Amino acid sequence: MELYNGRPENTDNRQDREIRVYDFLDNLGISYQRVDHDPAETMEDCKAIDLALGAVMCKNLFLCNRQKTSFFLLLMPADKPFKTKELSSQINSARLSFAGADSMLEYLDILPGAVSVLGLMNDKENDIRLLIDEDLLRDEYIGCHPCVNTSSLKLKTDDVLNTFLPAVKHGYETVKLVGE
Repeated sequence: MELYNGRPENTDNRQDREIRVYDFLDNLGISYQRVDHDPAETMEDCKAIDLALGAVMCKNLFLCNRQKTSFFLLLMPADKPFKTKELSSQINSARLSFAGADSMLEYLDILPGAVSVLGLMNDKENDIRLLIDEDLLRDEYIGCHPCVNTSSLKLKTDDVLNTFLPAVKHGYETVKLVGE
């Protein structure tokens, strides 16, 4: 895997959702590094990507309540286990589960395996509550997908929090996940 600065020179055979991410980041003046790779569908797949990026891909979980009336995007360190009960008590939402592919597509314009904070640019109605584990906020960089799982980006955490999120009119809530 080769590390590139910014968007690909040739966008042939790239999905529109990926190109829209690059356009959005470029318009905001956010710099980023990129690696292209085979589909990354598990956190195991992301370990090689981490090495190429020089940053850890964060775990991105798209969750909903039982009634599917509240949706959450959780960003957390890749190596930390997720326990629904631990998160539910912090956000006052019982019976959390993973949201389905149809909801991912509807709210974030993302398919399973490519969930990313960058999908919030597609959540025009602010239906998604962004939750970020406090440990992730200590990292200088966030690794994430540009709404497809065949490329990964390295972004400054500060750029995500202070430039990207305000631009997409989203705030975030800090959560503390122990995972033990």
